Amino acid sequence: MNNAEIDALFASAKKPAAASAAATAVLDAPPSAADSFTDLGSATMGNGEVPMAMLLDLTLPVSIELGRTSMTVQEILRLGRGSVVQLEKLAGEPIDIYVGDRRFAEGEVVVLGEHFGVRITRILQTAQAAAA
Repeated sequence: MNNAEIDALFASAKKPAAASAAATAVLDAPPSAADSFTDLGSATMGNGEVPMAMLLDLTLPVSIELGRTSMTVQEILRLGRGSVVQLEKLAGEPIDIYVGDRRFAEGEVVVLGEHFGVRITRILQTAQAAAA
């Protein structure tokens, strides 16, 4: 749609009896890719919020952080198979669970058969997650 067609649509919305030819042409046009977004507009609540059901199938990255350390480039280049990297956290301390880039929870490492897993021990409040 060009600007003239958009202006014609606005004008026809203000004066329904006087619909212009440009607005009629736009209404008779085949649906475009932009028309697929109209469902989102009708699904929003009156206050502009999106219903929670629309967010439930979003995929977010989840990261588990065992600990951190700082190393020089020279130390990194010396790493090889069997090298041990010491982290700042002590054994037994809770590990951090991030959803996106926000700290979301704390947990502990568990072994499930031949795989590692994480048992969530505490979900953080919003203020705690932001402060950490």
